Amino acid sequence: MSRLIAFNKPYGVLSQFTDAENRETLADYIEIPGIYPAGRLDRDSEGLLLLTDDGRLQQRISDPKFKKWKTYHVEIEKVPDKHALQRLQQGVTLKDGITKPARVKLIDAPKLWPRNPPVRFRKNIPTAWLELSISEGRNRQVRRMTAAVGYPTLRLVRVQIDDWKLGDLQPGQWQDIKLNSRK
Repeated sequence: MSRLIAFNKPYGVLSQFTDAENRETLADYIEIPGIYPAGRLDRDSEGLLLLTDDGRLQQRISDPKFKKWKTYHVEIEKVPDKHALQRLQQGVTLKDGITKPARVKLIDAPKLWPRNPPVRFRKNIPTAWLELSISEGRNRQVRRMTAAVGYPTLRLVRVQIDDWKLGDLQPGQWQDIKLNSRK
């Protein structure tokens, strides 16, 4: 039977089990043989990472052709105007082409754990939070999208992949997910 694990990847941890530079990896948190990440989160991003021992499931989760929506809570520099939000919703031109349209809305600051190190605070520059969902997974895509519309990302936390949610998992915690046949 396939195994699927939800992991709350802390800031600074690589989405792999080994590293030649001796940085923190998944192996520092999860000691289950034969599981692999289904997708990635950048070292400076946090939140939901799914891992499985099933290659087909791993592909169905991570391959963009299956269009699994990934939802992030994104702290950005400054408060965005309606035009910037519309650009994100319509697709943004990046160096590697136009992104697919995103689902995006302004949200109140979510209740999250403190980040270590903390996000830099600048007294004269306000911040805002977005809930942003994408159905593709280009390298550093969310960060590049917000920067392209003039609002750099300060903190990025993935909270959902398709129907799988981060829930109450704290950084470094993981739990098994019950699989159903529709995935």
